[in-house]
Amino acid sequence: MLDANIAGQLKGYLQNIKRPIELIAALDDSAKATEMRDLLQEIADMSADISFIDDADSDSRKPSFQIKQPDGQEKIRFAGIPMGHEFTSLVLALLHVGGHPTKLDQEVIDQIKGLEGEYHFETYISLSCQNCPEVVQALNVMAVHNPNISHTMIDGALYQEEVDQRKIMAVPTVYLNGENFGSGRMSLPEIIAKLDKGAVKREAEKISAKEDFDVLIVGGGPAGASASIYAARKGIRTGIVAERFGGQVMDTMAIENFISVKETEGPKLVAALEEHVKEYEVDVMNLQRAKGLKKNGKMIDVELESGATLSSKTVILATGARWRELGVPGEKEYRGHGVAYCPHCDGPLFKGK
Repeated sequence: MLDANIAGQLKGYLQNIKRPIELIAALDDSAKATEMRDLLQEIADMSADISFIDDADSDSRKPSFQIKQPDGQEKIRFAGIPMGHEFTSLVLALLHVGGHPTKLDQEVIDQIKGLEGEYHFETYISLSCQNCPEVVQALNVMAVHNPNISHTMIDGALYQEEVDQRKIMAVPTVYLNGENFGSGRMSLPEIIAKLDKGAVKREAEKISAKEDFDVLIVGGGPAGASASIYAARKGIRTGIVAERFGGQVMDTMAIENFISVKETEGPKLVAALEEHVKEYEVDVMNLQRAKGLKKNGKMIDVELESGATLSSKTVILATGARWRELGVPGEKEYRGHGVAYCPHCDGPLFKGK
């Protein structure tokens, strides 16, 4: 099932498992079920801490499989064979359920654990989708930390009837407790913010309590990141307030016009920008949208939609641009899947069409 190189790497990763886990499969007599059985058996053979169980009486989607501890409450299921871009999601799920720590701050873990109620997530994906793994991995890690959260990744190509029934036109599309929760790239902080109703107020109070800045940058795209690095290198107190760090670049797959970089992808470029910014003492306040500016003596106050207010001696506006939308049906759903906005970046992708 797995080629020798990938199998060798996976076996090495599985050495980080600290507690037994079970792969519990719901299988039928389809070819995909046979393929899934072979994959799960191969993984189980790589580690003495992994058991493969064929649950023929399961009423779950078939074929699918769950990853859990023998006595655990983890509710992570893959309704499909997580190869392609989703292979990393499978590896991380195995490690995290197996006791390998997640790379989350304790504050975020506590926030996940503190979510009240039952949350049953379903994410429809395509194995060729580059945005899907971030959503799948975020919801999986939430299911690891909170027993009241469950998540099922669903390969839309394998469950076409469900896709047609729910009229899903783009991936990833997430359902929560049977209702549409959202579509497109979503980060873990964005998902938590939609669930934790008190998070906005708590974050606003924390932001309002911050000391005054020397330079405050509104916008977290390449321009804002560059401005923050220039300012922080001078040793002055610098902050960035951004609706989403990286901005529109996060939604751009192929970038071939960024000087000195022959070619890259939006998420990779944003990750590099973030890593560079973190080299300096820049206070990045993400998921915050500015709504107004006003003079306050020698200072400038920046008002945020969350209700928070920040003060700075200098404010740099690096808010970027917005895509012009036509407002036609399906435009937002097909963004990045045929609907494009930039002739410089996206035009070459449509050459000859």
